[in-house]
Amino acid sequence: MKNLVWPLLAVGQLACSATAVAERIAPSEWLSRMGAAVQSTSYEGTVIRIQDGKAEALKVVHTVSDGVIREKVVAQEGNGLEIIRNGNEVHCILPDRKSVLIEEWDDQSTLFSTLPTSEVRFGSEYDVSVVREDRVAGRQAILLAIRPHDGYRYGHRIWLDTETAFPLQTQLIADDGSALEQVKFADISLNKTIHASALAPSYSTKDFRWLTQPSRHISHALETEWVSSNLPQGFRAVATHGETMPGSDKVVTHIMYSDGLASVSVFVEPQGEAIFEGPSKVGGTNSYSAMIDGHRVTAVGEVPALTVEQIATTMSRP
Repeated sequence: MKNLVWPLLAVGQLACSATAVAERIAPSEWLSRMGAAVQSTSYEGTVIRIQDGKAEALKVVHTVSDGVIREKVVAQEGNGLEIIRNGNEVHCILPDRKSVLIEEWDDQSTLFSTLPTSEVRFGSEYDVSVVREDRVAGRQAILLAIRPHDGYRYGHRIWLDTETAFPLQTQLIADDGSALEQVKFADISLNKTIHASALAPSYSTKDFRWLTQPSRHISHALETEWVSSNLPQGFRAVATHGETMPGSDKVVTHIMYSDGLASVSVFVEPQGEAIFEGPSKVGGTNSYSAMIDGHRVTAVGEVPALTVEQIATTMSRP
């Protein structure tokens, strides 16, 4: 028994020492390390994603080489959907329909699209703190809490691997403290060699139909007179584009507002007759549509309902 106790004590002392070092690192430094880890880490594991009370399990293989993302995502339930990504080109394999849909993606993260950036103004709109040590997917983790100062944005909980600062679990938090959405690794291997075969389709697609999804839109930089007269504090316009949607010659004005963490997209489209107006919601994403000056104005984002309603209803052309 004595021979067993000493190694256990030694392991416990090492864990406590690592935790003490981790907790001395400033939250802002953890977030900086996290941003670098998401951009460069290769990983393989099982992800549980929960939204609207529904959970789905995904097997994920992800590599980054010379800035190019290669990824394979396999649904563990349902029709066996597989998503194979090579840079911005994505093949969605539907084995039950014997079809492959080819699309273009321009985002840099499949799982972590709402993580904070260096633009977040902590102390102004949010506070961030290290809450405690924890374990996720069998790995030591540090829990960071990002708390908003008002009701115009959600909070976040992020569990970071203490060794690499990679996010092992994320939660989008409502004002009552409940989790609106969650992404959590059940198991994960970080920065291990991933062979090309692990990124190949599980099915032979030789006899499948190959369909090319038209580009979602043609986008170009645009100056616009459309502005919100009452933006929630901290939000500012970070990009404005004109977008032509497939099958239409209408130019839709797209204005992106952000506070560095939360983002709201506003779409302004010429509309001859009123169609749907008002709120809608999916998971933590809210949207609000209104008719203003002969245009349909829609604001959408992972923010509370009052945020998109206030922005949408206060848009105008001076």
